[in-house]
Amino acid sequence: MLISPAYAQAAGGGGADIFTSLLPIILIFVVFYFLLIRPQQKKVKQHRDMVQALRRGDKVVTGGGLIGTVTKVISDTEVQVELAEGVRVRVVKHTVQDVLSRTEAAPAKGGAPKAANDAGADKPKSLLGSLFGGAKRPTDKS
Repeated sequence: MLISPAYAQAAGGGGADIFTSLLPIILIFVVFYFLLIRPQQKKVKQHRDMVQALRRGDKVVTGGGLIGTVTKVISDTEVQVELAEGVRVRVVKHTVQDVLSRTEAAPAKGGAPKAANDAGADKPKSLLGSLFGGAKRPTDKS
């Protein structure tokens, strides 16, 4: 006889191995979720929020690499961007890749909107303040 009876009896069963065989596939899915899917969903949400917050005066970069200023929000899907003086184009909102500078909300009693990143530009900064973006001088009392 070629096969001994002891080996033939040990070959049966194996119902408990299904969990151990699926465990690597489950672990791979969990790793993919935390390393690929979840960060991509966060990025899409941030872009959607940025596009919804566009308003007149924002300096933007389009998907084609054009830099311009939003002059008018036409609809929920389009904005008008001024690329150069007198050169205005209509752009689909979702092609806006980045907002370089934002304008603050217009004041209640007239006045022009001021760029949010220009606050305090009239004050001289120290060397470290100019390098690291806004550290106050030691002599400032505010």
